[in-house]
Amino acid sequence: MKSTSIRVFGLSVLFVFAALVYAQAQPKSPKMTANGKVGDANITIEYSSPSANGREIWGGLVPYGKVWRAGANNATTFETDKDIMVGGNKLAKGKYSIYIIPNEKDWQVIFNKEVGQWGINRDGTSTRKPESDVFIVKTTPTAADMQESLSYAVAGDSFTIAWEKLKASVPLK
Repeated sequence: MKSTSIRVFGLSVLFVFAALVYAQAQPKSPKMTANGKVGDANITIEYSSPSANGREIWGGLVPYGKVWRAGANNATTFETDKDIMVGGNKLAKGKYSIYIIPNEKDWQVIFNKEVGQWGINRDGTSTRKPESDVFIVKTTPTAADMQESLSYAVAGDSFTIAWEKLKASVPLK
């Protein structure tokens, strides 16, 4: 009788421990994908979507004037299966990392040919290598309704990034 109670107790403790480990292993910034078409081109943006959680995002968590990996975890990627125009610049079919330098009045959206990097070093600096930049597009963020989690969308003639109380669009053709 005693050994059965000990086994049940041991299994219960093991179950609770496994549940806690599983809960801790879940990403706080889930992986997301935005898909869309621009003409005949299929566009895929892969990113990890952090939440605001009451934090000031622009000029706070994401400082103005510094390179940001445009999401959480791995650097955000942008893929097109055909050549397209992005903000007046030709982007050859392929996969690219996106970085953003946000400022109060405008943002610089950087297309970089290196992919697969974490996006940030241990000291908080970006893993972006400027010599691998394909081009930079400037855009102006606008006020928006509160967006708790970072989101990207591809729609018709642009892709949009929205988070907290700002959104910005980059023209696609």
